[in-house]
Amino acid sequence: MSRGLRGHVGHRTPLGGLARPKSGGQAPVDSEGVSDPTASAAGRISREEVAHLARLARLAVSEDELDLFAGQLDVILGAVARVGEVAAADIPPTSHAVPLTNVLRNDELSPCLPREAVLSGAPAVEDGKFRVPRILTEEA
Repeated sequence: MSRGLRGHVGHRTPLGGLARPKSGGQAPVDSEGVSDPTASAAGRISREEVAHLARLARLAVSEDELDLFAGQLDVILGAVARVGEVAAADIPPTSHAVPLTNVLRNDELSPCLPREAVLSGAPAVEDGKFRVPRILTEEA
């Protein structure tokens, strides 16, 4: 356990962050009584926390932006918390919402158009090949 940004005691998350306890200074527990270090507290993020995050990210943030970003981060954290509430143990993890299928076909040999038929629609032909304008110089 370690002290969080507001001095709360919390648990380190798997990615090294600090999860804020929900209430009473204790980390939330799951149905089996095991503490959940990834659960976040329901509460507003402070200007000091935003300033601290800005310093960590080496961002110059004005006083007005601290209030703005605190509100925006609250909305984001609330949305993440709601997603966590929806997740259920009986729903298998997925990487995509719909099943993926291979949309590529197998490579198969098929007859090609004759060279004359292909080149007949070209604006310029030289030595049996498409002639295109030069885009690179000798120096390149």
